[in-house]
Amino acid sequence: MSYTKEDILRIAQEENVRFIRLQFTDLLGTIKNVEIPVSQLVKALDNKMMFDGSSIEGYVRIEESDMYLYPDLDTWVIFPWVTQDRVARLICDVYMPDGTPFAGDPRGILKRVLKEAEQMGFSSMNVGPEPEFFLFKTDEKGNPTEELNDRGGYFDLAPTDLGENCRREIVLTLEEMGFEIEASHHEVAPGQHEIDFKYADAIKAADQIQTFKLVVKTIARQHGLHATFMPKPLFGVNGSGMHCHQSLFQGDENAFYDENDQLGLSWTARHYMAGILKHARAMAAITNPTVNSYKRLVPGYEAPSYVAWSASNRSPMIRIPASRGLSTRVEVRNPDPAANPYLALAVMLKAGLDGIKRELSLPAPIDRNIYVMTEEELVEEGIASLPADLKEALGELLRSEVIADALGDHALAYFYELKEIEWDMYRTQVHQWERDQYLSLY
Repeated sequence: MSYTKEDILRIAQEENVRFIRLQFTDLLGTIKNVEIPVSQLVKALDNKMMFDGSSIEGYVRIEESDMYLYPDLDTWVIFPWVTQDRVARLICDVYMPDGTPFAGDPRGILKRVLKEAEQMGFSSMNVGPEPEFFLFKTDEKGNPTEELNDRGGYFDLAPTDLGENCRREIVLTLEEMGFEIEASHHEVAPGQHEIDFKYADAIKAADQIQTFKLVVKTIARQHGLHATFMPKPLFGVNGSGMHCHQSLFQGDENAFYDENDQLGLSWTARHYMAGILKHARAMAAITNPTVNSYKRLVPGYEAPSYVAWSASNRSPMIRIPASRGLSTRVEVRNPDPAANPYLALAVMLKAGLDGIKRELSLPAPIDRNIYVMTEEELVEEGIASLPADLKEALGELLRSEVIADALGDHALAYFYELKEIEWDMYRTQVHQWERDQYLSLY
């Protein structure tokens, strides 16, 4: 829905809203907020709410800490789970005191790349995300355990799927908050779930991913469960992905569709995919941003580990769903739900636009199971692998001018620094696997 300042003030009064959360996202993708009483709502709607940016990961130094939150009025929503002293939410863009957009605001970064697409003649980028998650039981103190809520599998139902009631309440809550839910089901791994919501323009889709995570975690906790979007919480089973269906539009026309093409794909779509494949290894640090992300990107667990595409095969990184016409789209399958959605969409769009600008040639599709191909066959087909770990991905990120330009100097520098620290902490830690393997042997 579209709201005016007057609409929001009226609704807040009618619905007895007492507090408003001004939400934004840090560089790592974590939702942050400044909560204000309703008495300060007018000030917030006038873009006059200040906060300390030096306390936020990847923002600014302490000597330049004053920043402002500019609410996006169309993101106004009242949280359904708070019935007394009601709480509403506005998602905000981050601005500097001089009125310029903050270069390190992930939402602003995505807006900047979308502006580039608009200058190339594309009015919108539509995105349909599929974030998966696990449900674990909590202990008597409410802390997460490593015990799954169920032992169900793909499309199982109660009583095997013990998360069904929780998942159903998540769906109802999301619908009450304006989501159009298309499906919900148990995923392949025990305790793993997926809820699909309708595609939207890129900014709204990223906002919805952040809202989705908040709702899932909140409702799960009410059921005595812990929801996690960690990419690979358990060894030996599938990890959680966040497949991103995407297409570019020119007005009301899908720029990816060509009815005269054998696959129904336009040259724009082919160049876009070629750009995604060209920059896949450099994007990985953003689309798969944690040490744990690369435990998911291994053969045998339905997650892509090779840079390739197919119109049907699900082992490559890009798949083309069967729908055509306005629904023609590419499905990029390597991103995971730990990714900052604004940055992930920004780098994928930037890569695709680079493919269109340079009219990059799309390699031949790979319609066989890549996981059973030998190393010689992979080399012969020219199929590269995604990075094997976060360190390798960070190296690829630094070498890419295109992806660096998407992020901008500020975000690239801070993101790289934070991830280098994460990698070094992981690298120097002694893990239980090492003790199990070596303590007695040596």
